[in-house]
Amino acid sequence: MRCSAVTGTVFSSHDVTGHPECNARLLTACTGLDPRCQVLPPQECSAADLERVHDRSYIGWLEERCAGTATVAYLDPDTYITRSSFEVASFAAGSAIGAVERALSGEHCFALIRPPGHHAEHNRAMGFCLLNNAAVAAAAAFEDADRIAIVDWDYHHGNGTQHTFYSSNRVLYCSVHHGGAFPYTGGLQETGTGRGEGFTINAPLSANATIADYYPVFSEVFIPAILRFEPDALIISAGQDILFDDPLGMMDIRPEDFEVLAGMLAHSTGVGLALVLEGGYGPSHGEAIAAIFRGLGREREPEGDFGVPRQSTTDAISLLKKIHRID
Repeated sequence: MRCSAVTGTVFSSHDVTGHPECNARLLTACTGLDPRCQVLPPQECSAADLERVHDRSYIGWLEERCAGTATVAYLDPDTYITRSSFEVASFAAGSAIGAVERALSGEHCFALIRPPGHHAEHNRAMGFCLLNNAAVAAAAAFEDADRIAIVDWDYHHGNGTQHTFYSSNRVLYCSVHHGGAFPYTGGLQETGTGRGEGFTINAPLSANATIADYYPVFSEVFIPAILRFEPDALIISAGQDILFDDPLGMMDIRPEDFEVLAGMLAHSTGVGLALVLEGGYGPSHGEAIAAIFRGLGREREPEGDFGVPRQSTTDAISLLKKIHRID
């Protein structure tokens, strides 16, 4: 498939020097852009796009809080805003929508955007996130699609994304994350409710997990579930804070491992991938982004010996197969 990216300078207006989620991290990530990919400008989303996911009063409150901020204000101990933050977040969500539109048209597209989004709830900012980019993009996709799958490989569980679609059978949400980390959600037994029962798959892993742990989660759980679901497109909440050198994470993924993860999803599912930047704060972030583009551009699925998973991972996979009836 063709491959493209969405990014731009608008995201630099939401910035606090020294904060982990600053514009410098996006610049580091963009060093991994594949020069062969078309780079598209960011696009702003509409109020109607946001209201599919977020409470109207929250949207209005956030816009007013940002407009009334002279320099920097904090919505919680982790999450800051500037005067431009609402506009920037709207461009992030709109660019995620654009990436999914490209995926539905038959190409892979990486929205290199910020602030991240997967912690943002229906009526609340949280964990560096103001608007839920992946959720807004998935909800918008239903104008043209019947089913959307989301794979979230960020170090942290995407509580906001999960809650958005927890009772829906039109979104398959698959998250692999550190089970003991913020926001302390994403347990194995969190599987959805009502019509959404079984359409949320959480794979919490122990700290210091390597590709030996991630590979079987993808190959034995996520990919079989995605193939059974038959989505029209796949959104990846791409948080590279699972890297070994990330200051906010405790995993042991190497940059080259992202070629494996991205390549597996690209080749096994056969649908367009829309990657939406979430976390990732370490010095090797750019190398990981480059590896993701290599994975998207591979002619065949990655093969090799990726090591032996830990017993805790094997046990989690066994339980997930039983819970979700995966052979």
